[in-house]
Amino acid sequence: MRAEFVRTARLELVPLEAGHAGEMAEVLADPALHEFIGGAPLGAARLRERYARLAGGSPDPEVSWCNWVLRTRERPCRLVGTVQATVTAGGSVAEVAWVVGTAWQGRGFASEAARGLVGLLERRGVGLVLAHIHPEHRASAAVARAAGLAPTDERADGEVVWRLALGGW
Repeated sequence: MRAEFVRTARLELVPLEAGHAGEMAEVLADPALHEFIGGAPLGAARLRERYARLAGGSPDPEVSWCNWVLRTRERPCRLVGTVQATVTAGGSVAEVAWVVGTAWQGRGFASEAARGLVGLLERRGVGLVLAHIHPEHRASAAVARAAGLAPTDERADGEVVWRLALGGW
């Protein structure tokens, strides 16, 4: 599976390219975005390197890395965040994640993007969508819930595993 262009009511999910790094470095510059996931914001050069690796695809032929930037459709168009799906098990399982820059949070962009991503995954035959969410990250849990995922009793690295079965799974 490959990342492909997706349009929602207010966003365009644009396949990630190294050239997005400059603007995305600004979008992701707030250290508060790393409260639950750890690490620190990357500068444009390091982010460009990371995006080039991601856009190049997984070295494992059994794993697809699908990554998008979120661009507003309203003028002026701006990048506001990212979504990603790591697709495994012959294309039947996807682990998803999202991040929206602090300046654009609270507007429903993450939920809208996650719903758009889940819709694409379903159209592409993915049967199971998973997300790993820190148990105290209420905003991310709300995004998962809005996209149709539900929390499980399972934990992975201290995070709650959320799950959505599609297409009869």
